[in-house]
Amino acid sequence: MSYYFAIIGTQDNPLFEYEFGTSKQGGDGQSRFSDQARHLNQFVLHSSLDIVEEIQWTSNQLYLKAIDKFFNNYISCFITGGNVKLLLLHQPLNPAGAGGSTTRNSTSIGANPTSPQTEEAIKNFFTEVYENYVKAIMSPFYKANMEIKSPVFRARVAAAGRKYL
Repeated sequence: MSYYFAIIGTQDNPLFEYEFGTSKQGGDGQSRFSDQARHLNQFVLHSSLDIVEEIQWTSNQLYLKAIDKFFNNYISCFITGGNVKLLLLHQPLNPAGAGGSTTRNSTSIGANPTSPQTEEAIKNFFTEVYENYVKAIMSPFYKANMEIKSPVFRARVAAAGRKYL
């Protein structure tokens, strides 16, 4: 499974972006997005912001699960108390019928992007990233809606991805 993670500020500006692949069940952590899809990832995430805003006013949850689907990509969302959105675009390994057996991966997180196990793993990823995000913005040098360039924060997001996804 390939992932594209972004933190979107209150003015719909990207604060942080990170692309990675699965590290579970023999994954190497490398993203498998095609070059064409890689160029669309940011657009796809930003196009889901309207859906996020509709759902956030009807739900009192921080974790909104898989809120949108674009072709074979799913978008999950976590909203902070300050209305900053953590978005994760995830693409399953091999869709059924795409020339390859999916029975080997049927128990992996990437086999079914809407399964309870996948949702739980994504929720845990978001929770850990959110905790690290709060620590990053508590810096006296951080201003609201400023891009996060900290290599420590990037490393912690990568570690959370390896741990849960």
